[in-house]
This record gives sequence, structure tokens and C-alpha cells, in this order.
Amino acid sequence: MTKKLWFQVGVGILLAILIIKYFMEISFIFAPVIIIIKAIILPLLLGGVLYYMTEPIQRFLESRNIPRWGSILIILAGLVIVLAIFISIIGPHVTRQVNNLVENAPTLSKKFDDMRSMFGNLEDYLPPSLQGSIDSATDTIQAIAVNFGKWIVQFLQSFFQAIFLLILVPFFFIFMLKDHEKFAPIIYDLFSGERREWVKKTLSDIDNVLRSYIQGQFLISTILATLIFIGYLILGLEYALLLAIFALFMNLIPFIGPWIAVAPALIIAFMDKPKLVIGVAIVTLVAQQIDSNLITPNVMGKSLDIHPLTVITIILAAGNIAGFVGIIVGVPVYAVGKVIVRNIYDQRRKIKHAATKDVQG
Repeated sequence: MTKKLWFQVGVGILLAILIIKYFMEISFIFAPVIIIIKAIILPLLLGGVLYYMTEPIQRFLESRNIPRWGSILIILAGLVIVLAIFISIIGPHVTRQVNNLVENAPTLSKKFDDMRSMFGNLEDYLPPSLQGSIDSATDTIQAIAVNFGKWIVQFLQSFFQAIFLLILVPFFFIFMLKDHEKFAPIIYDLFSGERREWVKKTLSDIDNVLRSYIQGQFLISTILATLIFIGYLILGLEYALLLAIFALFMNLIPFIGPWIAVAPALIIAFMDKPKLVIGVAIVTLVAQQIDSNLITPNVMGKSLDIHPLTVITIILAAGNIAGFVGIIVGVPVYAVGKVIVRNIYDQRRKIKHAATKDVQG
């Protein structure tokens, strides 16, 4: 019985539960380590994202006999130039639309109150469940208004954290560009024989999955945001650039992100001209269809091979566990875990096949 797979899996799960239980009881010992990890995890993630976005450029430059230090300097200079151009071209438009949004905030608030009053007058004719949903949404919006002051304080805290990130992110980014070939050997050189080859292959698969996901997701988000921006401009929707930038970041969240991105656009369209809501919905639908049928299949392909329902479940679970950061990293973490489990299963099957062959021989 001890050789049965189900028995070994059950024992493994029980041991994992016991380890987690005792770890939680002595977690205070690891508090300083956890604080340090929390401080560096976000800069490390951002540095890793920048690395995977620029690694193809570095590979191209070095294939043209440009030394490592030269490729790093060219990439850094290129990022600075792109950022400067982006700020000089997009910055004034973003600033103008933000100022316009702030100036029109009282008007938008009054329109929203009028819209809420209109729905309030219709509540008596609505089903009880829909009335409850409207009341819940209203309470949520009022809570947002009450907590606006707290958000300002949190924004200031985030600003100083951003300064800290500006120092650490380039450090991790340059370090990865310089020594990225050395990371995997440090790990798989700890092993020997077939186990070393298995660890080497697993690390290579993890690297390929992360590269495919990060590069593909950013390219898809950029294309979608561009399509949405063009559509909003054609409609004449106010704050088109701000809404497109918001969509750029929300589209980094698979499946759910695009629908989050369209919510503020629908609200602004309804407050300006209710008929614009139809236009916004059409633009979103067209962009999503182009993404689903043309962009994602050609960019991402089958690199992740994760069912949409699984992705949604991961996002919801990761969001409850780690907030917005969990939503962003949940899918790639799951993809990495899936690669590890698949390689373990393949290795186990290979060993079992070899053992069976030896016995039969």
C-alpha cells in the first residue's frame, strides 16, 4: 500500500499541513525576514518585468558583437529616451485632462446625484434583488467619497514608496541584464547526474513560461489600449487618453481586466451623453473580439495552456490573499507551479518506466 500513488500524495499533503501549522506557530521568529522580503519583492518583480521586456533587445545587440556592458548602456539609454518622449508627448495631454477632470468634478458629482435620483424614483418598480444591488452600489460610492481623505494620505505614502522603488528597481534590472546566465547554474550545479538535468530543464521551462507571459501580456495590453484610445477619440469621449492609460494597466489582468477598464468609460459616457454608452460598448466589444480572435492567439499562442475558468478562479483567490499584487502575479505564479508539477510527473513516470523495464528484463 505504501507504494500506491494516492497513499504517497496523502502523506505528502499531511506533512505539508503539519509544516505549515508549526511554521505559523513560530512565525514571529521569521518576522524580520518577512519584512525584508516584503520590502524587496515588488522592486524585484518590477526589475524582472523590465528584464523580460528588454532581454530580446539585449540578445539582438549581442548577436551583433556588442559587448554586455554596451548592450546594457544602450538599453538604459533607450528606456530613458522612450520615457522622455512619452512624458513630453503624452504628459501635457494627461495633465490637461486630469485638471479638466478635477475642475469638472462638482458637475460630474451633480450629474451622478441626478442619475442616482432617477434610479431612486424607479426603485419601486424594480425587483427586490435589483433594488438591493442599487442600494449596495450607492453605499459603496458614498464610502469611497468618505474615504477620499484617507486615500490622499495613502497616496503620499505610496509616493515615497515609489521613490524607494526608483532606487531599487534599476539596481535589480541592471543586475539581471548583467548576470542572468549565472542564476540557473547556481541552482542546478548543486545537483549531479539526471537530477541536475531535470533541474536544468525545469528552470529553462520556467524561464520560457515567464518570458512568454510577460512579453505577450504587455504587447496585448498596449495594442488593446491603442485600439480603445482610437475608438474613444472617434466617439469624442471626454478623458479618452486617461481612460486608455487606465485600460492599459487593467488589461494586464487576464480576462477580468478589460471589463474593469470599461466601467469608468461607461460612467463618463452616460454622464456626458447617454447615447455614447452604446458607442463605448461597441468599441469595447470590437477590441475584445480582435484580441480574442487575432491578437492573443498569435501573441500568446498555447504557451500557458490555462483554461479561462481556471484563470478567473486564480485571480479571485489571489486577490483575496494578496490584493492587487496577487491579482497581477497570480496567473504567472500558477503557470510556474504547473510547469514544476508537470516536470515532476514526467520525471516520476520516466523513473517508473525505467524500473519496470529493468524488472521485465
